[in-house]
Amino acid sequence: MLMRKEDGGGHEGRPLRFLHLTTFYPPYSFGGDAIYVHRLAEALAHAGHQVEVVHCIDSYHLLHPAEPASIAANPAGVTVHGLRSGYGFISPLLTQQTGRPFLKSAAIDAIVRRQRPDVIHFHNISLLGPDILRLGRGTEAVKLYTAHDHWLICPMHVLWKFNRRLCEAPACVRCAITFGRAPQLWRYSEMLERCAKEVDAFLAPSRFSAEMHRARGFSPPMTHFPLFAPRAEVESSAHSPPHLRPYFLFAGRLEAIKGVEGLVERWSKVHDADLLIAGSGGLELKLRALAANNPRVVFLGHVSPSSLGTLYRNCIACIVPSLVYEVFPMVILEAFAHQAPVIARKRGSLAEIIAESEGGLLFENDRDLLAALTRLNGSAQLRNTLGENGHRTFVAKWSREAHLRNYFELINEIAVRKFGRIPWHLQSEARHERR
Repeated sequence: MLMRKEDGGGHEGRPLRFLHLTTFYPPYSFGGDAIYVHRLAEALAHAGHQVEVVHCIDSYHLLHPAEPASIAANPAGVTVHGLRSGYGFISPLLTQQTGRPFLKSAAIDAIVRRQRPDVIHFHNISLLGPDILRLGRGTEAVKLYTAHDHWLICPMHVLWKFNRRLCEAPACVRCAITFGRAPQLWRYSEMLERCAKEVDAFLAPSRFSAEMHRARGFSPPMTHFPLFAPRAEVESSAHSPPHLRPYFLFAGRLEAIKGVEGLVERWSKVHDADLLIAGSGGLELKLRALAANNPRVVFLGHVSPSSLGTLYRNCIACIVPSLVYEVFPMVILEAFAHQAPVIARKRGSLAEIIAESEGGLLFENDRDLLAALTRLNGSAQLRNTLGENGHRTFVAKWSREAHLRNYFELINEIAVRKFGRIPWHLQSEARHERR
C-alpha cells in the first residue's frame, strides 16, 4: 500500500513517476502557483511516489536579478531541476516570443527519457512556452495542465486591461505594450490550439475560471479541480497573541492588483481594530508612506509560514480585496485551515469560494467593506460561525487528503480512457468512481 490512509488516494501497485513542469518554483518563485507545486510534490513524495520538478531559474532572474533567500529545503524525496541556459535573460525572452523552450529543450527531453514519467503535470508554463505541452508524445503518460492564472487567454495572465481595469474585451497588443512587455508572436498562430491537443485534461481551480476560459475562446474542456492547503498544526494554548490589539489581516504580495492600497487608504475610517499587512512587494514603499500617519496600519514584511499561521488564528478576519479575477487564492484556504473567516471582494472566484463555504463576507464597495469590518469586529459569535464553516468546507474539499484522493481518481480515469487500462495498478485493483 503506497498511499497512506491519511493522505487519501488509496493507490496500490508500484510507485508512480510524476514530472511537474513550471516556470517558477521555490525559492525562485513569486506566487501561489509555485507554492502549490511545492506542496503537491511534497505530498506525492510523502505518499511514496517518485517526484521530479523542472523549473526555469533564468525566468526568475529576468524579473529579479538577485539570488533569493532560501525559504525552505526541497521536500524529501523530490528531485528538483532548476534549469539555467548559460545565456541568462535571452532564454526566457526567446521562449516568450516563439513559444518554444529552445535553449532548455535538450535538458528537459533528457529528463523525460531518463525518468519515463507516468504523469506529466504542467503548471505555469508562461516562460517554458506552449510547445512544452508536446513533451512526452508517444509515451504512456497521463498529461495534466493546471491553469493557475489566465495565461492561456491573456498574455498578462490577470485580465487586467492596460494595467488599470478589468478586461472586458481583448486588446492584447496595446495592453502588453502598456505593461512594458513585447507582444508574443506565437499567439497569432495556431500553436496553442495544436499543442493543447496533447494534454489529456485542463484543470481549472474555480468554476469561474473555467467559464472565463470558455467565454474567451479556449476550446478544450476544463475540469473543475480546486487547489489545496495543508491542515493547520494545533497551537499551544500557552502562546501569547501576536498583536496586542484586535486586528484584521492582509497576507500576500504588495502589488497594485491585490487591492491593498485601497485598504490602507480606507483604514483611517476604522477605529476599533488594526490592519496587519504580511508580505512584501513593489508597492511596499508607497504603502508605508501612505500609512505613515496611521499607527493602526502595521507592516510585518515577509512572515514565515508558522508565524503566518498564528496571525490567521488570532485575527478577526483575513481580508482579500483583489482587484483582478483571482483564480483560486491560497490565502483563503490558509485562513480557513486556521478557522479564520474571510472578507473578500465580490469578484470572480472569490465570490464562488465564499458562497460555497459560507466562510466569510463579501463586499462590492467601500460602504460594504466598512459594514463587514464592523459586523465581524462586533460579534465574536459571527466570527466563530464563519470560521467554523470555512474550516469544515476546507477539510472536506480543499485539504491535502481530499485533494490527493481526487487527484488519483482523476489520473486513473484518464488512464482508462486513454490506454484502456491503468498501467501502474495491480490489474485486480478495484477502480474508484469519481466523487
